[in-house]
Amino acid sequence: MNIQWFPGHMTKARRQMQEDIRLIDLVIELLDARIPLASRNPEIDQLGRGKARMILLNKADLADPRETGRWKDYFEAGGVTALALDSRAVSFRKAVQKAIMDATAEKRARDLQRGLKNRPVRAMIAGIPNVGKSTLINSLAGKTAAKTGNRPGVTKGKQWIHLRDNVDLLDTPGILWPKFEDQKVGMHLAMIGAIADHVLQAEEVSLWVIRLLRESYPGSLSGRYGVEETGEDAGILAAIAFKRGCLVKGKEVDYLKAANLLLDEFRKGKLGRISIEPVEESKMNQL
Repeated sequence: MNIQWFPGHMTKARRQMQEDIRLIDLVIELLDARIPLASRNPEIDQLGRGKARMILLNKADLADPRETGRWKDYFEAGGVTALALDSRAVSFRKAVQKAIMDATAEKRARDLQRGLKNRPVRAMIAGIPNVGKSTLINSLAGKTAAKTGNRPGVTKGKQWIHLRDNVDLLDTPGILWPKFEDQKVGMHLAMIGAIADHVLQAEEVSLWVIRLLRESYPGSLSGRYGVEETGEDAGILAAIAFKRGCLVKGKEVDYLKAANLLLDEFRKGKLGRISIEPVEESKMNQL
């Protein structure tokens, strides 16, 4: 399956971000802690050159905490402030606000030297679709300031949100990039729901999930569904279908229904805290 997804609104959003970057002091890149490499948009990386940078590993509550810790160390070794968090919680708010102040300390000092007092720090929140940007902003703002939804493409335009501590956040639509050089990147994005499901073959994506779990997290499938983890991946999907009643006319396997069920539960963390990309893969993509 060749995965590509770059609808028209992403072209418009990318152009708008290129125009807005001149107003920005800090680029906050929100990554999915389960796929820190695949969720790094190289165009955002280029866009943020010359600006203060910060990386937030979101949805850390769904990722393997050991791998998330290693990823945090990896990014900080590259000189980038990195925090792991669950954007739905509020406990991280002070840590994020402090990190914003630390990352922009030099810029604020220059403002004071120029006689500019109380100028808000302007930060752009950037990331791929469905990574939790709007949820993060709402948690930081302490109110519903940005529209959210558990699917890609909810935020279609930019919006400014003022936070305490004199910070203005620019929420931007989630954007991918026009072509994935490595189709593994596209599959990893598909596995977490960053690509609209209607452009995917759910059965094939679910087989990648099964393969990952068998190899890296043995016991998670048997523990959740009571199935054997031996044999072919398609056979395991069929066994899950029988266990969960994903059948047509009571006896034939409904592979699509079973695949969607597995993907939904995998994405919600019901099969455990799973990291798709181990830190060792970082050798393929240096900061």
